[in-house]
Amino acid sequence: MAQQERLVIIGSGPAGYTAALYAARAQLRPLLFEGSQPGGQLTITSEVENFPGFPEAILGPELMERMKKQAERFGARCEMGEITRVDLSRRPFQLWQDDRLFTAEALIVATGASAKWMGIASEKTYQGRGVSACATCDGFFFRGAEVAVVGGGDTAMEEATFLTKYATKVYIVHRREQLRASRIMQERVKKNPKIELALSSVIDEILGDGHAVTGVRLRSTRDGTTREIALKGVFMGIGHEPNTSLFRGQLAMNEVGYLLVKSPGTATSVPGVFAAGDVADPSYRQAVSAAGSGCMAAIDAERFLGEHATESWD
Repeated sequence: MAQQERLVIIGSGPAGYTAALYAARAQLRPLLFEGSQPGGQLTITSEVENFPGFPEAILGPELMERMKKQAERFGARCEMGEITRVDLSRRPFQLWQDDRLFTAEALIVATGASAKWMGIASEKTYQGRGVSACATCDGFFFRGAEVAVVGGGDTAMEEATFLTKYATKVYIVHRREQLRASRIMQERVKKNPKIELALSSVIDEILGDGHAVTGVRLRSTRDGTTREIALKGVFMGIGHEPNTSLFRGQLAMNEVGYLLVKSPGTATSVPGVFAAGDVADPSYRQAVSAAGSGCMAAIDAERFLGEHATESWD
């Protein structure tokens, strides 16, 4: 027997929790599925310095916990676990959490994005044994060691800067001759005496002793020459990909997989389905912009439900 819901939100983080807050205040009693990483990417972020209202900064997990409690205060219900299958071909939409079936008159997708990996065999071999995609999760384990961060954007710069709290030296490995990070982030890393840039380079292989990382072999993108660097950790800072595999073939998305929404607004290609946060945002990917789009999605869903009322909810 299906559990009938008026509004379901898939995914937490700033977008999902803000959508839940606004929807709950609109008396929609939303049901939010928190996914495999409750709180989203901010739960693996140490200090959030650029979220308005927190001049002294706030820890990412604490900010997410506050958002969740605020949404629950107004009647939002949060459920652990993931939605594993959806059928958006007709309303009410059908959603499965393994073998549990839910129906929803409207749906907000806030599944976010996940870190990208290089895709080389040695990376997988040493994942969790020196290879990581989360400096704030694992940086502590590299106290007094030398590490590398892969990438040239703001993500890589943030990871590298954070790691200098623990590591004695941090190499930033980037395939191009110039970093693509924002000017302020570039200046920050160039002024940090613990950070060394390894530009026009890629990691050819992650070296190890079978148990843990011992170094990397870098290959020059200019002339193909290689060199080895001894270090203990390799962190990925090469961006993210949207978590949209669940909706492939059902919702319109771009070539990378970001959901397409109709501007202005958060409506997807299926009436009654809305998208918020990084899952539909390849450009900004900030906590505050995700929260803003979560607000928009909740208002859009409320208006949709008002215009497409069903007898059971009248």
